[in-house]
Amino acid sequence: MRRREFIAGLGAACWPFSLHAQGSTQPRQIGLLLGFPQADPLMPANLAALKEGLKAAGLEEGRNIKIEARWPGIDAEATRTFARELIALKPDVIVASTNQVVSILMQETQTVPIVFVYIGDPIGSRYAVTLARPGKNLTGFANFEAPIGGKWLELLKEIAPPTKRIGYVYHPSASPHLEFLEVIRKTAPLFGLELTAIPVTSRAEIERDIAAFATAGSDGGIVVAPHALTLGASGVIVELATRHRLPGVYGDRIFSQRGGLLSYGINPPDQLRRAGSYVRRILDGDKPGDLPVQLPIKYEMIINMKTAKAFGLTPPPSLLARADDIIE
Repeated sequence: MRRREFIAGLGAACWPFSLHAQGSTQPRQIGLLLGFPQADPLMPANLAALKEGLKAAGLEEGRNIKIEARWPGIDAEATRTFARELIALKPDVIVASTNQVVSILMQETQTVPIVFVYIGDPIGSRYAVTLARPGKNLTGFANFEAPIGGKWLELLKEIAPPTKRIGYVYHPSASPHLEFLEVIRKTAPLFGLELTAIPVTSRAEIERDIAAFATAGSDGGIVVAPHALTLGASGVIVELATRHRLPGVYGDRIFSQRGGLLSYGINPPDQLRRAGSYVRRILDGDKPGDLPVQLPIKYEMIINMKTAKAFGLTPPPSLLARADDIIE
């Protein structure tokens, strides 16, 4: 036997015997409810990452698990419909993303185990009693802590020092974004920035309100909090920022990949990859409420140099040295 095959087999053997003992019995069923449209260009990589994480935990589609996926986007009614469909299938566990999706799932079931990803403020959103012991039928991975709001401002001033006004673009119904807003409100004066809150609930509001902020002066910049709405409209937001010459810092790398100046946030596929271990533990009998909610272990910074040059900006060497990726 080759060394690599031996190590792989040894890793699988380390998992509790209960799942292996099923042999040819019915595969365990995993529901997947993600708050993004299936056509989203990020979804193939995210789904592949989840399957990688599951496989690393000894779970493989077509062998000992079956995955039922639904993609409601930001449509609340579609989310509720799909949530009920998945629950009716009696899954062993549901993997869910975005606060809206998880909130709706909580309304529909208090018994089906849920592993969440891309969640902000799990305690304030009432998904967990404490991070150490969530205490309900769900646990998972949070994407931000409130202090990151101040970090976004720091990075904006570092890459675009002339910025004097900051527009914070966020979805007002998401509790973590309000927490970020409070941090940004307190931090902005420290960087000599005048804050304008830009709450948005639709693409039309995004286009109207960012344009209105831009026309108030030539010294503005934006910070965009990640939400299913802003992620879905990332192309529109980046185009607006480019048209109005608004340096921007964004909470998700999709923005920098589409031409945004700088992004600073989690690596989304990595969270789904890590979720595989929690799915396995729940299938082996652990209660979600006993598994601690995990905070990000790393944030990644991506700088789009093409955009920086178009804006006439020269990122300092110290900032470039800290970047995880530079788009030329």
